[in-house]
Amino acid sequence: MIATLKKLGPGFLFAGAAIGVSHLVQSTRAGADFGFGLLWALLLINFIKYPFFEFGSRYAQATGESLLYGYRKLGKGVLICYFLLTFATMFTIQTAVTVVTAGIAASVFGFGSVVFWTAIITAICFTILIIGRYKVLDTLMKYIVISLTVSTLVAVILAIQPETAISFKQILPKDPVSIAFLIAFMGWMPAPLDISIWQSVWAVEKKKLDPSITNKQSRFDFNIGFIVTTVLAMGFLALGALVMFGNGSSFSPKGGEFANQLISMYSYSLGEGAKIIIGIAALTTMFSTSLTTLDASPRVMHTTSEILSGKIYKKGYLIWLLILVMGTLGIFFFLVSEMGTLIKIATILSFLTAPFYAISNYILLTGIHTPESARPSKAMKTFSLCGILLLIIFSGWYLSTLL
Repeated sequence: MIATLKKLGPGFLFAGAAIGVSHLVQSTRAGADFGFGLLWALLLINFIKYPFFEFGSRYAQATGESLLYGYRKLGKGVLICYFLLTFATMFTIQTAVTVVTAGIAASVFGFGSVVFWTAIITAICFTILIIGRYKVLDTLMKYIVISLTVSTLVAVILAIQPETAISFKQILPKDPVSIAFLIAFMGWMPAPLDISIWQSVWAVEKKKLDPSITNKQSRFDFNIGFIVTTVLAMGFLALGALVMFGNGSSFSPKGGEFANQLISMYSYSLGEGAKIIIGIAALTTMFSTSLTTLDASPRVMHTTSEILSGKIYKKGYLIWLLILVMGTLGIFFFLVSEMGTLIKIATILSFLTAPFYAISNYILLTGIHTPESARPSKAMKTFSLCGILLLIIFSGWYLSTLL
């Protein structure tokens, strides 16, 4: 078992980055507000996005380079678009992730405000990345994700009471507020599509450490991580539906209060004795997400800057890291009282930019820049094209509600 876990890498990094706000916040809120009515949306968006995430590890395994270099081969304009989209979303994404982490930390430790913990968490993540100790958390993340998965599934089972009437009637939101939530929910489920670029970077690094990894092993690694993220999303949605739906309760938009409600759901199902264990598991999971996103965005922005300029910037990563830290703290202090608004902005932006990443990944993987043996099958191509079409339709549907 331990030997098998050691071979798994990028897939669990994907899970560690994905299992965050989309799961602890959006999935739980979907269950609390709509019961199991949005289960269709959860499963559909995971199904639609799957090939475009998988293309990241597939391309890296086949070429030995990340999707960023592939985007450059598609044309400088594609990479410039990626640069601008990442710059437009990375601050709100990082802030949303950090705020949720800070709220859980305040709840677990019982002292300090969300402002205090946001500063502390950002400082700790920054320090870890500077001294290069991320490998320690990377090793632990596999066990953290597994433990959170098991505890969540147990909590769901225990939350099902004999007298509980469970309805799986699916709902298609029609009012503007519910539609906005649906798009936000799908925007980060299971993660923003730009994480496919991160996935390709992690796959390249894994290949450097172990050149013997085959395409089949790389695909298996990714599939394990993807399945874990999907199962956990369903678990959090079920918890929200079983514990909060229909009883008049609703989640607070404030980070600290939301975290208390979230952890209370586990103690409701597993008992007070499990509260601290679950709290620490949730905190560690969110912390790993905060750390992963704080590392990945500056890393890809640094690489993108070098590719576009044709120059090597020795301190480029550090500069982008400082820019992200300052931007995150700046946005946080302006929107500290409205965690819900902050997350909605970030998730909707992620959804509206999803077609760009889907189309770019599809063109790259089916074109001459990918070895023929690694190109997707006809069935996967058809699957991908249907996914692109659905992403465009959903984006158009949402934009039409704003008119």
